[in-house]
Amino acid sequence: MDPCPFVRLIIESLALKLPSSPTKPAGPGVHPSATPCYAKLKLTNFPSQTALIPLCTSDPSSSSSPDSSTSSAGFHLDPSTLRRLSSKPLLTLKVSVFTGRMGRTCGVPCGKLLGSVKMSINVGGAGAQSKPSVYYNGWMKLAGSAGPDKPVAKLHAVVRSEPDPRFVFQFGGEPECSPVVFQIQENIRQPVFSCKFSADRNNRSRSLPSDFTMGGNKGWVRTFSGEREKSGRERKGWMIMIHDLSGSAVAAASMITPFVPSPGSDRVSRSNPGAWLILRPNGPSVSSWKPWGRLEAWRERGPVDGLGYRFALVTDSGLTSGVPIAEGTMSVKRGGQFCIDNARKDSVLSLVLPVRGFVMGSSVEAEGKVSKPMVQVGVRHVTCMADAALFVALSAAIDLSMDACRLFSRKLRKELCPDEQDSLS
Repeated sequence: MDPCPFVRLIIESLALKLPSSPTKPAGPGVHPSATPCYAKLKLTNFPSQTALIPLCTSDPSSSSSPDSSTSSAGFHLDPSTLRRLSSKPLLTLKVSVFTGRMGRTCGVPCGKLLGSVKMSINVGGAGAQSKPSVYYNGWMKLAGSAGPDKPVAKLHAVVRSEPDPRFVFQFGGEPECSPVVFQIQENIRQPVFSCKFSADRNNRSRSLPSDFTMGGNKGWVRTFSGEREKSGRERKGWMIMIHDLSGSAVAAASMITPFVPSPGSDRVSRSNPGAWLILRPNGPSVSSWKPWGRLEAWRERGPVDGLGYRFALVTDSGLTSGVPIAEGTMSVKRGGQFCIDNARKDSVLSLVLPVRGFVMGSSVEAEGKVSKPMVQVGVRHVTCMADAALFVALSAAIDLSMDACRLFSRKLRKELCPDEQDSLS
């Protein structure tokens, strides 16, 4: 498998020095050190990002590195962006610093602009795809942070890039339609996996085959699926098996906890989510599997109708002691991106994965839209095809969760739940 070139542009070590005046208020736009600050990072043709900025307590005239700084923010440059930059390699990074709290009130930003800086960054060369590069490291004056002949605020930043190659896969159809999965490299699409989806609603205790064993942890399935045998409507028994080109099963996603509506409602609640196990073969036997991860999903309430999710790596101590590594909400109307990334130094993933960086990302279409998930997997987290298959299975599970969390007042397509149409009529 050959990966696709990606580059990660990293902005880190952000810190702020504010000029102070002990006898009179600070000049226009300059605020006391107790005022919280944040930055809006805008890169050409990319959505903006926001990061908190700590205040540096050292001498404002000093050029030394800050005594405290933020965790890193970053932008991911994909192959199409890198191809475009090969002819026009310069990107503009604008860092705007605000005082006050983040957010908006009645559509008006709450923060007050303190000043901004702009940097030109050349990431279009082939070198950025093969080795790390540093574009800026030091202090710079914030334009507009003070009036004429008055001291200005200073911003510290480190801007650098590092190669971030990834394997890219795409489902040839919707996961419930048992599609082929292709590996994508530029304009080449090569089949690497096949999927087999099943929806056995008659299996009330689990969606795994009758000869399926858990490699010494059989009680886990009984605990997390048998505990909720409810009458009435429920979506259960879904399973998707991932096979390699030889036909061997290399990964699976099994719905171990049914998706059921909360009492008096037609939606799956956060307090009672459905759950999947992501499984890998446990030795040479195709009927013995080992849990790798556990995905929970539900339908969020609130101003944004969203799919809530939580993913944890399973430990040998059982499902309840799993290590949570991804949690969030994506819009049901617009879809979103499921992502696992341990690039931040304070990431819990740094404790359980051997290397830091991007781990996995998967596209999720909006409810009711045709979905052909695109999956990206960091090269450093794949040692064999079976590793990649686990992320493909996880991608299928989060995509299918969008359907599993569909309001129970609405019908599902027949591939997902063949007899639900009769139960709703």
